[in-house]
Amino acid sequence: TLSHMVDGLTIYPQLLRNVTTSHKAALVARPAVQAAIAEAEAALAGNGRILVRASGTEPLVRVMVEAPTEEDCRRHVEAVAAVLVQEEAALSV
Repeated sequence: TLSHMVDGLTIYPQLLRNVTTSHKAALVARPAVQAAIAEAEAALAGNGRILVRASGTEPLVRVMVEAPTEEDCRRHVEAVAAVLVQEEAALSV
């Protein structure tokens, strides 16, 4: 039954933030961005997820986090987004 299939399923809050960029692929590949993503993944320790990807249709990099609390989501999204903004500025110089 459906109720049996979802037994034990926990739905986490999710937060998405878009960061405007003109360097989508290059920005996501930057070592500082990859380090920020790895740090968030380590902090989540398998109890949530982070997805960072370049939009296929807009000049954006999307940062999405699912975590046990909204505060966890916000903290990780903002940390990664801050690095993206900083690295975007460095690429635009």
